[in-house]
Amino acid sequence: MADNIFGSGSGRETVCIDTYRVLDSCRDRDCYRDAKCFLTSFGQEMIERTDSVRTKYAKVLSTHIDIDQVPFNCGFYQLTAKIFIKLICEACLGPGNVQDFEALVAVDKKVCLYGGEGSVSVFKSNGSCGAFCPGTGEDSCTAGDTMPVAVIETVDPVILDTKVRERECGCNCCCNCCDIPSNVLRCMGGDLNDQERDRNLTISLGLFSVLRIERPAQLLVNAAEYNVPEKQCVEAPNDDPCSIFNGIPFPEKEFNSSVCQSQNRNTKCGCGN
Repeated sequence: MADNIFGSGSGRETVCIDTYRVLDSCRDRDCYRDAKCFLTSFGQEMIERTDSVRTKYAKVLSTHIDIDQVPFNCGFYQLTAKIFIKLICEACLGPGNVQDFEALVAVDKKVCLYGGEGSVSVFKSNGSCGAFCPGTGEDSCTAGDTMPVAVIETVDPVILDTKVRERECGCNCCCNCCDIPSNVLRCMGGDLNDQERDRNLTISLGLFSVLRIERPAQLLVNAAEYNVPEKQCVEAPNDDPCSIFNGIPFPEKEFNSSVCQSQNRNTKCGCGN
């Protein structure tokens, strides 16, 4: 493999790299019960006409993470993550009449992790601050943030329950439409409305996640100098399509019912993929 990547005869040496070091991390499973869903006008019309609704698909679109120092606990930080999840639901409007619609749910997660202390001001060159005689309107070199970097990894949620409930249900909701970022709103098929309605859609779901705190660090690693690879590029054959198809191995695993395969569904939006 080394020959394929670096080419033959590559010399290896110890080099210093600038990267991020993980100082603390944790994993968690969260169950969110009866979280209120944001609906479009079409989705609201669907739940006004039926009590039979189920969620077919849930996809994490985006996550907004805030990080704050914990008072009187030197080096510890509180991570607050707001996770936006797109739902594809279907409503049963009568015998043989099923209609799909979109919904959005936002859930919160908080955790405390150790992130160390950063007191060094870091300045990096750019086109403006590197000029010999910069103009008055040009930006100067400014110090980077001394706060650590928070990272969250998550998989698509597990759908547990979906209910159509009346207004007085006391649904769990952590934000309103004004708090939803524009990039998330663009992934929906219409404008969302969080005004009080006679009926609301709620969902219960489970979410697995891994959170960590990182800081910039310089590390010594063993590296090999890059060489031009010896492997030649091969063009795709322009043959009969059936000949190409016959050369593809038979996907035996796809026909094995004992193995759970992930389902790729079309969310009608490229966000979160």
